[in-house]
Amino acid sequence: MKKYNVKNYIRYKEDVASSIKHIHKQDCFTKYTNKELKIIFLPLVENISRKFSTSQQASGVMSIMDIIQAGSVGLSLAVDRIDRNTLIQSEDQEKSIKSFLAKRIRGHIRREVDKNRGDIRIPEHKLNEIRKDNGKDKKMVEMFFNSIFLSIDAISSNEDYIYQIPDNSEPYNIDMFNGYLMSLLLKHLEWKEMFVLSKSYGLDGPKWSANEIASKLDIKGVSAYVRVSELKKQAVTKLIDNVDHSQVLDYL
Repeated sequence: MKKYNVKNYIRYKEDVASSIKHIHKQDCFTKYTNKELKIIFLPLVENISRKFSTSQQASGVMSIMDIIQAGSVGLSLAVDRIDRNTLIQSEDQEKSIKSFLAKRIRGHIRREVDKNRGDIRIPEHKLNEIRKDNGKDKKMVEMFFNSIFLSIDAISSNEDYIYQIPDNSEPYNIDMFNGYLMSLLLKHLEWKEMFVLSKSYGLDGPKWSANEIASKLDIKGVSAYVRVSELKKQAVTKLIDNVDHSQVLDYL
């Protein structure tokens, strides 16, 4: 679902509220069936999803509807893994179950964001901002690379309504686009920086995990993935500083 349909979203919220009303309230969460728990905690999925949709991590990668869908799958899988014997011993069952479910919902959403990052497109509202001055401002280059690699482009004050705008733009030719990005990486980055970006986002083949990249670069220790993240940000900063706006304008 690439478009954020307001009517469908409102209908979804009404259906969830109606379904919850039909569930008989119990004095203990262990008395609910798995199906009932999945319905009861759908609002938790929405709450987490809305934070993801306007965060640095998911902006420009997935729409709010896609994120809710991914979060709902994560909720369903998490509910099936609840240990009711452990839950019944908890002093605060609601807090315990929410903590358990929220962690797994976020994890499932993060994995879906990573899977979809290879097909990332800059949000249409950002493209409109960029085009206003024909790309003469250096900010255009910054937004371009941040949106492609880090997804840290700023969100407007009306963040709750960003994804209501239909994206009617044509999708990128991914192979051609990735080839173009690789040419910029090879020209402006050191080998290690180029390697981290290309493997993190699958520009020249399958995507690698942070641990796989760290192993290849012989970066060791429990925080090796942090060093990979630092290299990634360092590489993007160098691209922003060295790439001229004319080199990215044709792709916007």
